[in-house]
Amino acid sequence: MPETLSYERRVLDVASSRMDEEPVLVLQGARTVGKTYLLRQLAASRGGEYLDLDDPATLDAVRRDAVTLVSGEGPVFVDEYQHEPAVLSAIKAQLNKDLRPARYVLAGSTRTTAVAEVAKFLAGRASRVLVLPLSQGEIAGVREDFVEMLMLGEPAALVSRERSLTSRTDYAERIARGGMPLALSRGEGARARWFDEYVDLVLEHEVVELSRLRQRRQLPALLRHLAAHTGQLLNVSSTAAAASLDRHTAADYITLLESLCLVRQLPAWGRTSGGRTSGTAKVHLVDSGLAARLLRRGPAHLAAREVSALTEFAHLLATFVVGELVKQSSWLDLVVGLYQWRTYDDDEVDLVLERDDGRIAAVRVLSGTRVLPEDLRGLRRLREASGNAFVA
Repeated sequence: MPETLSYERRVLDVASSRMDEEPVLVLQGARTVGKTYLLRQLAASRGGEYLDLDDPATLDAVRRDAVTLVSGEGPVFVDEYQHEPAVLSAIKAQLNKDLRPARYVLAGSTRTTAVAEVAKFLAGRASRVLVLPLSQGEIAGVREDFVEMLMLGEPAALVSRERSLTSRTDYAERIARGGMPLALSRGEGARARWFDEYVDLVLEHEVVELSRLRQRRQLPALLRHLAAHTGQLLNVSSTAAAASLDRHTAADYITLLESLCLVRQLPAWGRTSGGRTSGTAKVHLVDSGLAARLLRRGPAHLAAREVSALTEFAHLLATFVVGELVKQSSWLDLVVGLYQWRTYDDDEVDLVLERDDGRIAAVRVLSGTRVLPEDLRGLRRLREASGNAFVA
């Protein structure tokens, strides 16, 4: 297993390329996902000033004279920018004079207040780069191109590739391990403790607004309920009831968990007509390892030949696969819309990837050892409904 900070991140190339186009780049992602490491790599390759506002001396200097510290010619890299709002004001003043690309790269908290501050000061001048948990290819040191081939290459070439030899037990281990860098090198017990502490840290410390949330103690129960329904259609009413919240508050708290990069909603793909298509979003935990731990499910349970385990494995596998494909799509220069599709007859497609020109690729995730004709009915119906837009 590589050391925590030795993984080669595909998002590094994305961020470097985006720097050449935008005056400000904001690295956004879950806590401990590797934003600081990425920022340091960019600084090492590009040169310029590096300001770590977690360092008391640097923070004090920024508070005394932020304008001078961010006014250099070369790129300025600011880590934990949320510690001093004056740094954003100083950057805005510099951009009013000079909007050259590659001026600033910021990394920091996922707190909603921090993100709002960036929007307030740098709207229209900052581009966001999403830093997600490590992909399976990044963990193994293999370059992945499945989504690239679907959206940019020749999808038919994927059919001729060697069949994967990954077993059900292997998948159970990968699902439970997830992709959070600091969890990967730990054994199963230590990893479980890390996930528990991670949830406590994020929900109690990362969200400064928690002191103003009247029912903040319901957040862990809400997150556990979403984990239990990962890969499924989001029913806000039943989620609210399970967490002892009213529907409006539950919806707001789900949005809050999204802003923390803990959960994601996949909206329904809505270009097909007819009243048989559900417009409800699906919910996924951003990291399958976190989802498995919230459910208290380790690799051995997920791999068990039991009815309850088979169902949980199916939903977690869908979250695992969708998460991997979301990561791959985030590396493309092409903007790819991500959706899911389901009818009221229970025909479904787990992931619909849509290009700007309207062409789509559809992915169905199945956890059984056999593929039956009815398992592919959702793909066939979506192909019929989308016509020539359907690529693969």
